[in-house]
Amino acid sequence: MMKTIQFYRDMPTLFFDKAQQLNRLVYFEEINTEEQAMERFKYLSTFTRAQKEKMIRSVNADWIDLTVGLKLESNMRVRPLLRPSLATAKRPLVF
Repeated sequence: MMKTIQFYRDMPTLFFDKAQQLNRLVYFEEINTEEQAMERFKYLSTFTRAQKEKMIRSVNADWIDLTVGLKLESNMRVRPLLRPSLATAKRPLVF
């Protein structure tokens, strides 16, 4: 997702004219497969602007830029393992 956002920031007029430049992410959905994503895209393409705005407002009423949260999430450390695996924990017993 971050790579796509950066692509649109680097080339703002590639798909849109200056009046419609993308400047913030206000809505996104997590979809498992490319096929499902294409189906969802086709479905949402049939929506009017008012329907799309209603959908966005239902989850982000203030139209807050969501890229801030995504950047924080992508920079988070991976949680360490709670216990080491058994393979690494094998030590010879000394009596």
